[in-house]
Amino acid sequence: MARVAARLSGNGEQSTHPVDEVLPLPKLALYGFQHVLAFYAGAVIVPIIVGNALKLSPEQLVYLINADLFTCGIASIIQAWGIGRVGARLPLIQGVTFTAVSPMIAIGLGAGGGTAALLVIYGAVITAGLATFAFAWLPARAFRAVMRLFPPVVTGTVITVLGIVLIPVGLNDAAGGLGSPDFGAPRHFAYAGGTMLFILVLMKIGKPFLSSISILLGLVGGTLVAFLLGDAKFGDVGDSGWIGVTTPFHFGVPKFEWFPIVLMLIVMLITMVETTGDTYAVGEIVEKDIDSETVARALRADGAATALGGVLNSFPYVAFAENVGLVRMTKVKSRFVVVAAGVFMIVLGLLPKAAAIVAAVPHGVLGGAATVMFAMVALAGIQTLGKVELKEEKNALIVGVSLAFALLPATVPAFFTTHMDADLASLLNSGVTLGATSAIVLNLVFNGLAKDEAHGRAALPAEAAAAVAVAVPAQAAAPVAGPGPGRSTVEDGPASGGAAAGGPVEDGGPAGGAPAGGGGGSAR
Repeated sequence: MARVAARLSGNGEQSTHPVDEVLPLPKLALYGFQHVLAFYAGAVIVPIIVGNALKLSPEQLVYLINADLFTCGIASIIQAWGIGRVGARLPLIQGVTFTAVSPMIAIGLGAGGGTAALLVIYGAVITAGLATFAFAWLPARAFRAVMRLFPPVVTGTVITVLGIVLIPVGLNDAAGGLGSPDFGAPRHFAYAGGTMLFILVLMKIGKPFLSSISILLGLVGGTLVAFLLGDAKFGDVGDSGWIGVTTPFHFGVPKFEWFPIVLMLIVMLITMVETTGDTYAVGEIVEKDIDSETVARALRADGAATALGGVLNSFPYVAFAENVGLVRMTKVKSRFVVVAAGVFMIVLGLLPKAAAIVAAVPHGVLGGAATVMFAMVALAGIQTLGKVELKEEKNALIVGVSLAFALLPATVPAFFTTHMDADLASLLNSGVTLGATSAIVLNLVFNGLAKDEAHGRAALPAEAAAAVAVAVPAQAAAPVAGPGPGRSTVEDGPASGGAAAGGPVEDGGPAGGAPAGGGGGSAR
């Protein structure tokens, strides 16, 4: 059963947390479609790059894109809606991770390219997905011990790195798309600048509804202008089919080979750090406390989606930082907006013509919107670092050195492409990989493991805890905000006796009162 979040209003009455608010259908559709437009280019670029590198036919490439969109939709619904203890139940869009691109190309070329290479890739993807899913089911104590690796100085650095690494992706789109014949042409930057200016004007006007759909309006308006000027092409729409159904193991039975599996397991370790950072980032934005169980649920959704991706002819999945920036900009916190986006993606995956229409958004227009969103992701990381005592030299070194490592692949690409073994380069040629690894290792060297769960929860006052015990049934255990800045989460999952204030109360478990004055977690 989906968790229903509640909080206490000033007069003590229960109210729905914005994350769990079900908006009217027109708004759900509008906001959901905005997420799809903001996410679309990032969603399809991975199958395009991998498919071209493996020399697939145009028909096979179209099939990969449709399969990716279809699986993205299912994965996003699992993450946002939640199935049992799988899915964070937060507004997190799932998309194919960029981290896997180089390793998958290396695996595919090693297998000879073509559809035969896809079978080896899918064997590794399925295995890595199942391993990630299993890891996220570690006993609570063991998983909390793992989460001690991610105090705010680490997660803040990782989120900041995600934003900084993504900004050049947006700028490349603003320049017309990397590899395009007229890359860097002024007209692309004109579309990007015009789209960005339009979005900023809508945000400046300050009308809540206009602000919440500013990205969507910017993309639609920019595309319309480009179409009138002859730079938005819809010719592919007529050439696309009406229906394209994704079937399991379309290209054949996967092959399971040990080296590709090991490489993909390493990729999934990196994506786990990404998803952890994105989960904490969206928690900050929607003002909802994130604990180890929430992160575990997000990672279970990653693992399940990745294994499903291997079955449905797609690739490894991760929570998309791009859409975290969109949540921050629009301030639309409902997870059901992401569910609506998931439905749209499933439809697009079944309707190649509809997907072709969305794909017609010019690179320059998309780049203008994406750059703003990616910058907001970096800002979310900076805000998390605001909780860290950066006056301490060791914390400042962790952040600074990690940011430097993250910029290495983009600044000195020849180090990886020319002077490093291809297999090793396929793993290390990523700013997220280097920045996240640096932050974790340096934090262990300077600070050691966190003393408690890395991101603790503020204790809930005894009076609020007692009110929660009465107001929230066991079958709908929920996060509750007491009077004051602290929040405490009441979670799904097996309960063990009475929960301390702010501690977990499980789905189907007793909702009994907390001990007076009990503190269920360390203060943030």
